[in-house]
Amino acid sequence: MDYGIVGSIFTVLVFVIFIGIVLWAYSKHAQKGFEQAANLVFDDEVDTNSVQHKRESSAK
Repeated sequence: MDYGIVGSIFTVLVFVIFIGIVLWAYSKHAQKGFEQAANLVFDDEVDTNSVQHKRESSAK
């Protein structure tokens, strides 16, 4: 085998892996996990109204 054939096989293998990852990423099965991960940012938000109310009540 020369370098041309090895390079071609490697290119086709990487392309097939890439297509597999794209299909997995856009599958319905993976969508639920991605939605949960996207909403993790909002899970630890502090309610600004309650913080402001605590500051006002402690100032009295």
